[in-house]
Amino acid sequence: MYAYIRGKLEYKSNDSVVIEASGVGYAITVPLSTIENIGSVGEEVKVYTSLHVREDVMALYGFGTREELNMFELLKTVSGIGPKVAISVLSSISPSKFALAVITDDIKTLTQVQGIGKKTAQRIILELKDKIKKEQLTPLSVNQDEIHDTGEKSSKRSEAVNALMVLGYTASEAERAVLAVYSEEMDLELIIKNALKSLEKK
Repeated sequence: MYAYIRGKLEYKSNDSVVIEASGVGYAITVPLSTIENIGSVGEEVKVYTSLHVREDVMALYGFGTREELNMFELLKTVSGIGPKVAISVLSSISPSKFALAVITDDIKTLTQVQGIGKKTAQRIILELKDKIKKEQLTPLSVNQDEIHDTGEKSSKRSEAVNALMVLGYTASEAERAVLAVYSEEMDLELIIKNALKSLEKK
């Protein structure tokens, strides 16, 4: 219903903001990362939004980046994960760290989040990996001098692509973003972060 809301920041707390847009004040629940980066009261701000509707509640959730919004929506597709737990994950783990944890089976990182136990962490990894498997990687027309699919380099690139797919990007989008920033000297998380930055600018 609402893709994003842009307006004046009227109020912010540890977990919510009020943004006035066109004379309407929107109360929006946000993760800690958005609170830390949104700016000061009185400034014009923009948040990407997700409307959650149930029989007894209608709540608006907001995020500073599309990646955070994508991560929130994907987490809600996991069995037993509701918006409150998804917000808790986003308040504790960045999208790049989350995607890395999923593709490397890093249960320890996920269980550091309040409300996430070992079984829930395993379920998140299993269900989101299944989503990746359903979308097959399609080869792109790239110069053969740009990349050679051998050894560790190919493995690192594939893991970075899969990590972006965890966050909701298509195989084609992920592959292009990774190729645009890839360097053999970078560690996997830095490749993911830089690829996300390039996607955010588009």
